[in-house]
This record gives sequence, structure tokens and C-alpha cells, in this order.
Amino acid sequence: MFNLSQQKTSVKTEILAGITTFLTMAYIVVVNPIILSDAGVPFAQGFTATIIAALVGTLCMAFLANMPIAIAPGMGLNAYFAYSVVKATSGITFAIAFSAVYVTGILFLILSLTTFRTRLMEAIPANLRHAITAGIGLFIAFIGLRLTGIITKHPSNLVGLGDLHSPGVVLALVGLAITIVLMALNVNGALFIGMVLTGIIASFTGQLKFKQGVASMPQLPEGIVIANPIHAIGDVVQYSLYGVIFSFLLVTLFDTTGTLLGVSSQAGLMKDGKLPRAGRALLGDSIATTVGAMFGTSPTTAYIESSAGVAAGGRTGLTALVVAILFGVSAFFSPLVGAVSGVSAITSPSLIIVGSLMMGAVRHINWDDFDEAFPAFLVILSMPLTSSIATGIALGFISYPLMKLVKGQAKMVHPLVYVFGLLFLYQLVFLPH
Repeated sequence: MFNLSQQKTSVKTEILAGITTFLTMAYIVVVNPIILSDAGVPFAQGFTATIIAALVGTLCMAFLANMPIAIAPGMGLNAYFAYSVVKATSGITFAIAFSAVYVTGILFLILSLTTFRTRLMEAIPANLRHAITAGIGLFIAFIGLRLTGIITKHPSNLVGLGDLHSPGVVLALVGLAITIVLMALNVNGALFIGMVLTGIIASFTGQLKFKQGVASMPQLPEGIVIANPIHAIGDVVQYSLYGVIFSFLLVTLFDTTGTLLGVSSQAGLMKDGKLPRAGRALLGDSIATTVGAMFGTSPTTAYIESSAGVAAGGRTGLTALVVAILFGVSAFFSPLVGAVSGVSAITSPSLIIVGSLMMGAVRHINWDDFDEAFPAFLVILSMPLTSSIATGIALGFISYPLMKLVKGQAKMVHPLVYVFGLLFLYQLVFLPH
């Protein structure tokens, strides 16, 4: 089924690779529900929905695409959902916002059945793609610093240094130190192990308590959030969520496609510069986003942490199958995860470190040409300062073609970029953001 001999791998190697991938991305079952809870999603709902989406998407990667790549709700996309869509927009509940996610999934399903998704990806300037990744990373790191109290509100400068003597901040700094040491030593599963060790310290200092036990049956307090496609489309129309859908489409497009190409290249799965079964992989991601929205989580994406499993020898869908099984097992430990999530110092170091890893994309930006560098700079700077990923993307796509027009290089810009620029300009002027 998985063509192990053709890929020159073994069952043992694939299983170890799957365990490695799961350990490197297990933090998502803790971090994602925490971010969604800021939008009003009950923690148990977000926890179970996160696992369902990861399970469905990763199984699709295993059986449809036969790739060693895991799917789960994306970092950055969850922050955009919680802070830029729900909390920043009056009258938008998390249920209404999930309607936009559901419609996004349906649109991706349609796009994944055509070549348009790949062509669209190729039309976006490389500098803006890298800037979006870096900007999201900076925003995620900012959220992590804020949740721990390392940075707090400041009366004159908006933000300032928090109380470094408070128990929560001290624990966060210790957890961050532990995790970055593990990362520096290239320990597989460093983020997950860092959370475990920080959690042990928190339990000894009385900051972590297990009042409801450790294990329980999976729960969905809100049931199925999106059960009627017609109702979901109606919410999008009634609340003019077109800009939200467009932002989801754009960010997910870059994130998933870029990860697929990067990890597949690392695994040696690329042939003649093309990725076999890429359409099936994109289809699996689209299915996961749609199903995840039904149960209550933000859009999914291919996880760059899959590269850890590839480095451990993973080459086929068996690696992804192992990851999916481990996600399924984790569904029965909601009380444990809920207790851990209540101590932000345990989970926030992962946000800060993931943010730093995503910031690495800035090295690919052409800083020598001002008309290329400034739009990228706007994207990176505006995301954390406006607490809006969509605003950052919009400013980049508006300024990029404008600067090319001024320089007399209009023909160097793909026509779709002009379309994106006009759509984002309309979004900023006329739509809530």
C-alpha cells in the first residue's frame, strides 16, 4: 500500500519517523485550543476539533497522497481567526467565523480539483511570500510574550517589560531557556519535551494542578458547529466575510504549498522539479479544513515539523498514519491538556520559538531593491503592530504593485497581483478589519 521498498524504507523506520513528527508538533493540541478559547470557543471543543481536523487531514496524506507529511490547524491562521476576525469585529461570534472557515474549505476543495491553486501560488511575488511567513512568526512570538506576562501594556508606549519577579514570568523564562537549549542540541521533539519539563516544574511550584484528573472521553460541548452548508454561506453573505475568506485562502495557499514543496524536496520525493500526487495532498488539506470547521477549529495546513520525521527516515504515508494514530490517542487526555493550558508559561515558549523559526524567511527577501524590500517590510511590521495578519497582507499587496507602477515596471507584476491589490484595498476601506 505504501510502497516501502520502492522508497527504500522500512516499517520500523516509518514508525520512528511518525513518532518523531508527532513529538515535534504535539504542542498544537495544547496551543491551538488556547488561542481559540480567546475567541470564546470552549477549550474542550477546540481540543477535540483540533484532533479531529489533524486526524482527518493526516489520514488523507497517508492514504490519498502517500506522503510523510502531517496536517493540523495552522499556527498564525488560528491567531488570525481569534484576534483579527472574532475579537476585533463587533457582532461576529466564533460560530459565524467558523462559517467563513467552512466556506474557505469548500473553495479550496474546488480549487484543489483544478490547476488554479498552483498557478495562483506562482503569481505571488516571492518577497511577499517570505514576508507573510516572517510577519506571522513575529505576531505569534508577540502573542507568546504577551500571554506569559513577559511584556505587558504600557501607558505611553503601548507595550513594556513585565514583572520579571512574578512566578508566572519566572516559570516562562525557565521554560523558554529549557526549550531553546533542547532546540540548540537538535533534540527531536524539543518543543514537546520543553513543555513536559516546564509542566513538571510548574507542578512542584504549585502552579499546575490536575483538579479534573488526567484522562476522559473526548467532548464536544457545542456539538457540530457547522451542520448546514447553506446556513454557512448565508452567514458569509450576511456579515460580509469576503475579506476574511480571502485572507484565509491566501495565507493557507502559501503555507500548505510551501511546506509540501519544502518537505517533499527534503524527502527526495520531487521528480523533475514537480511533486507527484500534489493535487491529492492539497485535496487532503482542503478536506481537513472543511471538517475542522464543522467541529470548531481554524483552517489546517501542512506542518513544517514533518521535516523532523523526514530527517528520521520517513518517506511514505505510513509515517503520516503513525502520526494520525497518536493524535487519536491524545484525544482521551483532555483534562491533562486543559490543566496544562491554564498555565500559559508552559505553552507560550513554544509560540515564541515557532515564531523565531518562521522569522527565518526574512533571509530570502531581496533587501537591496527598495521597491521589493519596502512592501515586505510593511507586511512584517504591520502584522504584530496592528494585531492583524490580514492587514499586513493587504498593505503588502497594495504597496507592491503601486511601487512597481511608479518605477515603470508594471509589466513585471502578474495581473493577479493587481487584482489582489484592488481586493485588499476594497477590504481595508469598506469591510470590517
